[in-house]
Amino acid sequence: MNGPTDATVHDVVIVGSGVAGLSAAVYAARADLEPLVLEGPEPGGQLTLTTDVENYLGFPEGIGGMELIGNGKAQAERFGAEFTHGTVENATLEERPYELDLSNGETLRTRALIVASGASARWVGADGEDELMGYGLSTCATCDGAFHRGDDVLVVGGGDSAMEEALFLAKFADSVTIVHRREELRASEIMADRARDHDAIEFRWNTELEALHGSQEAGVTGATLVSHPDGYPSEKADAGVDVERESVDIGGVFYAIGHTPNTGFLEGTAVERDENGYLLTRADAAGRATTETHVEGVFAAGDVADPHYRQAITAAGTGSMAALDAEAFLETLEREEAAAPEIST
Repeated sequence: MNGPTDATVHDVVIVGSGVAGLSAAVYAARADLEPLVLEGPEPGGQLTLTTDVENYLGFPEGIGGMELIGNGKAQAERFGAEFTHGTVENATLEERPYELDLSNGETLRTRALIVASGASARWVGADGEDELMGYGLSTCATCDGAFHRGDDVLVVGGGDSAMEEALFLAKFADSVTIVHRREELRASEIMADRARDHDAIEFRWNTELEALHGSQEAGVTGATLVSHPDGYPSEKADAGVDVERESVDIGGVFYAIGHTPNTGFLEGTAVERDENGYLLTRADAAGRATTETHVEGVFAAGDVADPHYRQAITAAGTGSMAALDAEAFLETLEREEAAAPEIST
């Protein structure tokens, strides 16, 4: 073990405090499971990077991402959920209670575990992205595309996600330019053809985003692009090769270069992941889909198991499902423990 172990054995520990983790916390707390929620290095998850959320049910005027997260935390705390800061570095899941080693040296013990640690969008590393993320720079066209009616926008990427983002944005923006660092797309042929055939979508080949211009008050107002006819211009610029730079006026930028699920702490356990690290869940005895992973008593909620939708509303839905699945698991476990014969010594 990495440090002292609290003697407390929790019924449920929830790793992650985004909408999936908060939804799980509300349901688990209302079931009197007294869940402990671990707020990791990015409390609140990706939604905290979104200034306005307009597609979450129940808020006809929209709501700020931070406000939505704050409301969810207060709601969970009202029913008895406990929150603490901590990052899981290692999980031991061979036997119950499961043990979670935290980066501060402590070890938590729990009978059931809900993994809602989300997925982090990959960033480009362009100048200004830290300041402007959520202020014209986004990683989700479905979330923020409608804010860019009449704008000229950039989409950075070359895979299916980039084509999907561009096609969605073309419903609102005046023009969409896909910026790709080489001349060949990773996207499937059908998605690439759809983007190429769209009148509002253009391509900038062998080009990368170097800097973003604007402010949190004005939003994104422009960008600096760097290009080289042989592709990968940023690498060439770093190596001292001459490249071309161009400033463009735009109203928004969307990153579509993939997401990385935050599941590294499960490496070495029996929890199954796909080739990209997303958690795999299994069906129950009746063939119905559940949130349970391939380790009994470990459940997955939100983007950590969803490489496709990645929406706040779907994450919240799976959070509630994971809590219900965990509650049913604990009830079954309690009945089994009560029925087990005592071993005399």
